[in-house]
Amino acid sequence: MAKLTIADLKKIKERQQATFNLREGSHRAKVTVHMGTCGIAAGARDIMSALLDEIAEAKVEDVISTTSGCAGLCAKEPMMTVEVADKTPVKYGDVTVDKLKEIFKEHVIGGNPIEKYALVMGSETTY
Repeated sequence: MAKLTIADLKKIKERQQATFNLREGSHRAKVTVHMGTCGIAAGARDIMSALLDEIAEAKVEDVISTTSGCAGLCAKEPMMTVEVADKTPVKYGDVTVDKLKEIFKEHVIGGNPIEKYALVMGSETTY
């Protein structure tokens, strides 16, 4: 088994911080990666990993990540939903790592949804 490096430990700490923020409810934005069987088969694990990397690189503490099961649109997997406080939630489909980076920068950080990638706006919310 490989030894953990300081960088590995920092990444683990950052991921755990997101979990604590979720429990405390102290977040401005929430990104849900849909990870049903079809989502995982389509690459949702890579999307979740890239999302956690983007959150860590941006050093934001008010953005949380979470997962859900199947969203019912298997042909559009991998999918994710972005919910920003006081804004309409947006569900994105056919997400790639490159699309995720753009969505994270423009929508999650900038507050501007990317319509060309959106499947639906306003379908669900936890606010």
